[in-house]
Amino acid sequence: MTPAERATIIESKLRAAFDPQALRVIDESHRHVGHAGARDGRGHFAVVVVSESFRGQPPLARHRAIYAALGELMQTDIHALSIDARAPEL
Repeated sequence: MTPAERATIIESKLRAAFDPQALRVIDESHRHVGHAGARDGRGHFAVVVVSESFRGQPPLARHRAIYAALGELMQTDIHALSIDARAPEL
């Protein structure tokens, strides 16, 4: 799977799970070339997800929800994931 395909799948899964008001998926794999974790071909990504579904949830619960939404990708295609998950500003 190409990095662009991974990013598209990540975005699709997050949109389906959280109906976000804002979503960014950034492939940061190029910043980790030579890193031991990059050798297996899995990617390094950052996501920004702004969704009403995060309102009232502590950060750990938000992160767990993101991991659950991405499911098996966390084992097969994503080596590292930076998460900024929050509810919209009031």
